[in-house]
Amino acid sequence: MRIIFAGTPDFAAETLKALLSANHEICAVYTQPDRPSGRGRKLTASPVKQLALEHNIPVEQPLNFKEDEAKQILAHYHADLMIVVAYGLLLPQAVLDTPSLGCINVHASLLPRWRGAAPIQRAILAGDTETGVCIMQMEAGLDTGPVLLRASCPIAIDDTAQTLHDRLAILGAETLLTALPNIVELQSKAQAQNDELTCYAAKLLKPEATIDWQQSAVQLVRQIQAFNPRPVAQTNWQDQVFRIWSASLINEKSSVAPGEIITVNRDSIDVATGDGVLRLNQIQLPGKRAMPVADFLNANTIKAGEHFG
Repeated sequence: MRIIFAGTPDFAAETLKALLSANHEICAVYTQPDRPSGRGRKLTASPVKQLALEHNIPVEQPLNFKEDEAKQILAHYHADLMIVVAYGLLLPQAVLDTPSLGCINVHASLLPRWRGAAPIQRAILAGDTETGVCIMQMEAGLDTGPVLLRASCPIAIDDTAQTLHDRLAILGAETLLTALPNIVELQSKAQAQNDELTCYAAKLLKPEATIDWQQSAVQLVRQIQAFNPRPVAQTNWQDQVFRIWSASLINEKSSVAPGEIITVNRDSIDVATGDGVLRLNQIQLPGKRAMPVADFLNANTIKAGEHFG
């Protein structure tokens, strides 16, 4: 098959790498336009574009597919199939109909649960114990198409968005390679999604990273893990933004106000919440690197009775 690949971040690059290793013919790669990145705000190519250029694959970066020229360029490649992985653009029906076998998507959830932009983070935040990947035939709606193949994956109690992302990226690539030799048969047997069971995985917003100490310690652990490595959960301490990268649940009750520091140990800080106690393990102050609490305490003084938030 002649395949067009459309994707942008590291998650998508893992799938493209697998396709290239399996000697599939990638006739073109579509990815988001280069974006400013880093402190110098230098224009930077996406991980998918960098990989495509390494393999001398033509790269297209349209802002959208509203212009006829973008649609004509896509048609010019005469692709049998378009594989879409975290591309970042909603594709209109005209694009979905261009390849002879249409467009399929590698999505990081067990659809219809967690349709949308942030399925990995939302699954952790909701306390799900299982997730996975789906190979889906794309429709004009947001992640609404019938499922061709799925593979499940447990969510470990200590998973962060990053660790789960890395496992699902590999699982997604493997599941896609399993699907491709049987793609026509799988399309004929595709299973429609039950729209009544859907959850929407909205894009993460920075205000969501602010910790509400009235919440339970269980929910705060989920928030911290879901928002690691970005945007990172945060609170205030001594008029500074105090970012929390890692924390754990302590099975204790507390009689003090939520947000109050209960105890400061050599390598941890225990904080009261709306229900239970949260133990901080890795934190970060502005302009500093993320560090274990033990390293933070070597250079800073924080006492029981002080408050976060």
